[in-house]
Amino acid sequence: MVTRTRQLPERRGKFSDNMSAASRKKGKLSKAEKLQLQKEEEERRQREEEEAQILAEQIEAARLEKERLEREELERLEAKQLERREDELAEHRTLVDEKLETAARWKKDVRTLAKWERYTLCDGSPDPTVLQEINTFMSLWSEEPPEDFQAMLDRSSLILRLIEELEFLLLDTPLEELGEAAAAEHTETGRQLQVLLQRKFDEATEQLLKNAAALSDIDTGNMQKVIQNKNVALCIWANLNKNPRFRGYDFQDQAISFDLPKPLSLSNIAVRILHTDYDHLSCQSPTFLPQVKEHEDTAGAVIPESEAGDWKPAEEDEKTAPESVAAEELKSEERKSVLSAASHREEASEPEERSESWAADASEAHCPTPAPTDEDDMLEVDVVDLRQFTTLGGVYYFDVLVLPPQCKQVNSWSMRQLLAGGLQTFCYPQESFLSATLGVSLQEKDMEGLSSPPVRVSFKVPDNVIFFEEPQVARWDPEGRNWKTDALTDIKYNAEQRQLMFSMDAFYTFTLIQESHLHMPYASWELIPKGVNEVSLTIVSAVTDIQIDIKDGQCRLAAVSSITGDLSAVIERWMTPVRLQLAMRRVGLNVFPAEDSGKYVSGNQKNDEVENMAYKEMALLSPSFTFGWSKWNHNCSSEQIVVKVREGSGSCTDGSLYLLSRQRAQRLKISEASDTFSEERYDGSEFHTTLYHMIRDYCSAEATTRLQHSHHLFMDCVYQLLSATRVLTYS
Repeated sequence: MVTRTRQLPERRGKFSDNMSAASRKKGKLSKAEKLQLQKEEEERRQREEEEAQILAEQIEAARLEKERLEREELERLEAKQLERREDELAEHRTLVDEKLETAARWKKDVRTLAKWERYTLCDGSPDPTVLQEINTFMSLWSEEPPEDFQAMLDRSSLILRLIEELEFLLLDTPLEELGEAAAAEHTETGRQLQVLLQRKFDEATEQLLKNAAALSDIDTGNMQKVIQNKNVALCIWANLNKNPRFRGYDFQDQAISFDLPKPLSLSNIAVRILHTDYDHLSCQSPTFLPQVKEHEDTAGAVIPESEAGDWKPAEEDEKTAPESVAAEELKSEERKSVLSAASHREEASEPEERSESWAADASEAHCPTPAPTDEDDMLEVDVVDLRQFTTLGGVYYFDVLVLPPQCKQVNSWSMRQLLAGGLQTFCYPQESFLSATLGVSLQEKDMEGLSSPPVRVSFKVPDNVIFFEEPQVARWDPEGRNWKTDALTDIKYNAEQRQLMFSMDAFYTFTLIQESHLHMPYASWELIPKGVNEVSLTIVSAVTDIQIDIKDGQCRLAAVSSITGDLSAVIERWMTPVRLQLAMRRVGLNVFPAEDSGKYVSGNQKNDEVENMAYKEMALLSPSFTFGWSKWNHNCSSEQIVVKVREGSGSCTDGSLYLLSRQRAQRLKISEASDTFSEERYDGSEFHTTLYHMIRDYCSAEATTRLQHSHHLFMDCVYQLLSATRVLTYS
């Protein structure tokens, strides 16, 4: 391009040469001299304007020339990318999709083998997946006479194992493989097992109380007893002596005690504290499952699974292969959530002792965030939203019961009055008093004039759960089927002793709750290679640092900072990603966002296809490259992802920044220390269809070789954990 430049006029002499000596002496200018000065000033101004215009034209011409060259270079690079697009996609499918599909086939074979081994197992336990077999077992057990409580505890271990077997089957098996009918059948079987289990606990409790006199303590004249196993602990106290001096009891081995109101110390009652390490009540709450409201344009539409989350480049939507089977397994968890939600509505009229649904755990997978409904706005102030809070430490069934008639010796005869109706609850306070005062704090009542004083409870928070904030306590409302925080007062917590004390205006089942999204958004994260088919994922939150190790096809919780508690049940134990998620949630380490977590925590929402594609790329590259959090990921659009990468292990502080989108991957010129975000391409870099091919331009041959020889189960495990933690969205 030729730039034309106008010739600047020559400058004239100074106007002072034309001045008359007389005028200079007088200090005044004549009219002619003034006109001459004005003329010269005008000429000077015009010259400056012309010079400025010429300079501006030169700058603009240079800018246009630069833009033209950049545009031509960009078009050349884009054309080059399009030329090799098919080859890069084909290689990407071989490296990523085929490995994930191979892992999915392997896991399917494992499930098939496990099913056969279960079929050939001859240990006397029923197969919960065979309807006729499990129904026969439940029918026979239901008709058996009441057992003593120790025998019942032994039997409960089998029941809980059967329930866990069904739970894991629903979580681990894609719905396409399991079938909707079988999924609904297994859900109902688990529900019936849990209902029957609670009923049998009540029968065993009644049987124990009928013999309370024979088990009474010599010192107090009352009966107090503890029976437990690893899942259930029964603390029971019978008021046989009815002495006002004994208004409570401290079960020291279980670190739980209660103080009764004076009116109850003279009543024919028993107090039962049944502590289970599982929660069979939360599933009954309307807030247990995410509330999904269909959009008008998609209501009633059936979306093929191959379209729900499949990564297809913009120009290749109709050409690329379907999403890998591994991603389908993650998506199947969402469908189980919907299925369980339907089952939950159908069971709305069932008795209170309904079973725990495990659908909420299945719904925690990475899937599109649903549109929120207005139901949240209708929740009462004291109702616990189980999408926002999680129950921890199990459930404490705290009941005051009518003490059944005791056996009497008359001569050589042993006589006992038999009452119909089974285990009876003692009404305290009276229903009229409770209905008049429920929801009113004890501070607002006249404590001196209360005919039904509150009940005091003190217990030690279990060591096997982690609370990063002061534990909150909630009581179960059987009518509204919700956990609520009303009717609980004078709450005190001793953090050093982990001792919690509070008062209740009646006997309620209670539990401990904690904010579900306490660790989100993450402050930062890193995925660091450690060896052959071995990486470490570190997530830094506001309250702790969590390290998860991944090796071959398994993972483990390796370390947690700044905690007090016993994590021996989960830490340093290798397990599958599904089991690790369940185990970490149960101890209070939830770094696995739910589909509706965006309603409760600020996140950096990304397009599902782009995010899913990025996790695949990271899983592929993880054997040779360290990935880390970048602040610029928050500045780019929802259709783009910025990630920090460096070859080898170690900190990713000085890593390079890469921009990913559906169309391409590119290396950015900016660094983490830059002042502003820019999509400007790194000098000398090109465009590629995938991050793998982009990074390959800068990595060593050894790094590429390690990627090609990584194991498919290892890659699948990394992909599942990244999809579960969603570090690109919640950081």
